Amino acid sequence: MVRTMGFPGQYLQGPGALRQLAPLLQRMGWRRPLAICDAIVAEKVWPAVAQVLCEAGVEARQLAFPGECTRAVIAAMVDQASQAGHDVVIGLGGGKALDTAKGVARALDVPIVISPTIASNDAPTSRVIVLYDDAHRLEGAEFLKTNPAAVIVDTQVIAQAPVRFFAAGIGDAISKKFEAAQCRATGRNNAFGTPPLDTALLLAGATYETLVKHGPAACDAIRRQEPNEAVERVVEATVLLSGLGFEGGGLALAHALTRGFSAVPGMAQALHGEQVAFGALVQLVAEQRDQEEIAELVDLLCAVGLPVTLQQLGVAPANHHDSIASIVQATLAGQTSNVISPSLSPQQLAAALAHADSIGTLALS
Repeated sequence: MVRTMGFPGQYLQGPGALRQLAPLLQRMGWRRPLAICDAIVAEKVWPAVAQVLCEAGVEARQLAFPGECTRAVIAAMVDQASQAGHDVVIGLGGGKALDTAKGVARALDVPIVISPTIASNDAPTSRVIVLYDDAHRLEGAEFLKTNPAAVIVDTQVIAQAPVRFFAAGIGDAISKKFEAAQCRATGRNNAFGTPPLDTALLLAGATYETLVKHGPAACDAIRRQEPNEAVERVVEATVLLSGLGFEGGGLALAHALTRGFSAVPGMAQALHGEQVAFGALVQLVAEQRDQEEIAELVDLLCAVGLPVTLQQLGVAPANHHDSIASIVQATLAGQTSNVISPSLSPQQLAAALAHADSIGTLALS
């Protein structure tokens, strides 16, 4: 069978990389960009970017992302932009703003340039558009025709964001090695509907190795707002390697659980990468991995401040039983029972959640 991977047209990373946006647009012949960013980015980042574009003779229009990536939000933005003749969309911000920009670009049938201002997940390089409802619950996914035309990652900007977002990017990426391996073991396809290429598994494995080696030091540097080589290595892993690894390698239980986590009110407020981090621990427990491998993961999660217990994700101890039941029901209702081999029964998934929580609780004691 033919196997498929996708890659962004160009990937630029480093301090001050956003200064390359204007030359990039000029090289590609785009003259009427539509920029989508949230209120904070519009205040702190966009003015300098807009000035550079203006000086280069590129007139950009900016629309404000309201905070949640829903079909209704995308439709409203498309209505505002559809008559303006935009030839490219620029997504500037965090994961949900970027996914909204992707949705708008898809509807307008124009290319998209992505520039994350936080490294909280691996959405920037992928075709995937993750959709939520107004209650912040995961609703589904759609896809661009191709991967973004370009991804610009300005690590000087990323270093100014709270370390929680940076750590969440590690949480989103840390599972990819194990998820890609499960996709191969279960015979499941990747995001392109084909079996994964070995390249995707190699990239997912390199992601994990990089995060174990450089993750804690990079988080320390972000706390000081001093980007260094460890930050560059981790950003490359969480944005580029992880993005290519998950899209080409496939996802499994760690991400399937986010549907269940987002169904629990307290957990729905956690960042995507925080949910995935605990989901990765649950997956390793469900796979019955050896204690050394589980301990390595738990040590890394604790070192960078990611959750290893249900309580850290917002579930009071008195509500653990009911919350686990809700997580199991919502997760398996999404037809995700085959994301691990052998398949899990509701009772087995509940046991894995409870066991992972006990491991995390012990690690924190």
